[in-house]
Amino acid sequence: MQIAFFDFDHTVTTCDTYSRFLRRVATPEQLAAAKWKVAPWLLGYRTGVVSARDIRARVTRLTFAGRDVAEIAAHGEPYARDLLPAMLRPEMMKRIEWHQPQGHDVALISGSLDLYLRPWCERHGLSLICNRLESSGDRLTGRYLERDIGPHKAQEIRARYDLSRYERIHAYGDSREDKPMLARAHERWYAGKRIR
Repeated sequence: MQIAFFDFDHTVTTCDTYSRFLRRVATPEQLAAAKWKVAPWLLGYRTGVVSARDIRARVTRLTFAGRDVAEIAAHGEPYARDLLPAMLRPEMMKRIEWHQPQGHDVALISGSLDLYLRPWCERHGLSLICNRLESSGDRLTGRYLERDIGPHKAQEIRARYDLSRYERIHAYGDSREDKPMLARAHERWYAGKRIR
């Protein structure tokens, strides 16, 4: 029995799908304020001063705190159906399609949101571990339901899968957050290239 774990943003896709989803659901006021509230953090992220986890927490809080759960959830399925297909890397979709007919388990592990990843994974027959938004009543809190999955992918995999059952583990990623997950695999792919 074999299993393959795929990161999503910049691995299966050509871009960051989370930031595009945020721009899609943000209010005009939030978009206008983003220049001052997010731009310095984004610059810090690009220069390596701010972690991916920290910027995700900030933009998640700024975009979702106090928003209506149903209103935001309604954006997930159309985003997965109509927009994600244009963002996919054909070569990585071929890798997923290579694993599935052989009976390998295939799971997506992502710091992005279940609102659009769940319908996408269901359509493609993949298991999913990703971030979910916390709510209180019918309002979002701006926080994740649990911890941010991004920097804890390897721990989440260990918690949900008995890896001793698998004779071969494959992992696909592209970032520092993916390296612990890749370290646990027999077959490793980083930024589209097989590594030893």
